[in-house]
Amino acid sequence: MSPGRLLTIENLTVGFNGVRVLRGIDLTLARGEALGVVGESGSGKSVTWLAALGLLPKTAEVSGSVRLDEDELLGLHASRLNRVRGGRVAMIFQDPSSALNPVIRIGRQIGEVLARHQGMSGASVRAEAKRLFDLVGLPDSARRIDAYPHELSGGQNQRVMIAMALAGKPDVLIADEPTTALDATIQAQILDLLTTIRKETGMALVLISHDLGVVSETCERIMVMYAGGIVETAPSNLIFETPRHPYTQGLLAAVPPFEGAVERLVPIEGQVPHPANMPTGCAFAPRCSRHMSECEKIVPPLKSIAAGRASACLAEEGAQAERHSSPIKSMSA
Repeated sequence: MSPGRLLTIENLTVGFNGVRVLRGIDLTLARGEALGVVGESGSGKSVTWLAALGLLPKTAEVSGSVRLDEDELLGLHASRLNRVRGGRVAMIFQDPSSALNPVIRIGRQIGEVLARHQGMSGASVRAEAKRLFDLVGLPDSARRIDAYPHELSGGQNQRVMIAMALAGKPDVLIADEPTTALDATIQAQILDLLTTIRKETGMALVLISHDLGVVSETCERIMVMYAGGIVETAPSNLIFETPRHPYTQGLLAAVPPFEGAVERLVPIEGQVPHPANMPTGCAFAPRCSRHMSECEKIVPPLKSIAAGRASACLAEEGAQAERHSSPIKSMSA
């Protein structure tokens, strides 16, 4: 593993009852990097990271490799995996109401994280819990420590979840729609907080979101997923300036502009295919404006198309070949 590489996922597949929902994910995450993961519901964004951390049900059929530094996480004994989860890798879940225990005070819940991963006890636990609650902007933190989750709003519970994730001082923070329950002002504050902590500590951040604007402002690199696979990955600015995969182009065409004349949005026709009823060849072909006959026969691999960029599209491969064989291109070279 290269010195800067922290997490490596290779050929990660997930199935339920013989139906594959994740179809061979390959990615790397560098130390201190901010990676955005986008795509429609059902694309496999959350499942990828739940599988990587061993959080899927036992009925899930998981294969491949997930390495944190040199340690393989898939198949790791539960006792060792528990030290990794919440310690070296933490996850902010999308729904705090189901992630927090409703019958345990929130101070005790964050205290368990501090005791397990920081070795704290006694008064130091309460002091650190208050500091973390202040850090994430939970109002009246000294009193809230003794509150139950049902006594807080959805946004306040989400802040508790973020504080718990930060309590273990993780090397990797996976944030699954971390600001869903927050208003726009608080959302910006939380994202700024995560960015500041990432830069100060060298923590890597994985931001899973449907909000392309949030991802563009927070992440350096974006990975676009569709139907259980990666269809494009590139630096954030290039994704927005020159999207290459038809699905990425479709996602951006459906985003309303903040400036200029108001124009009709262009939706992506159709729906994400059900995992049990995947089309042959390219999963996006039935909805694609650049659909060719070959797309119905061949599953396009994710291939490098430029430095730091990759796309899984047969039409892109053809365009690449055309550009390389162009006489004008040859003369200019």
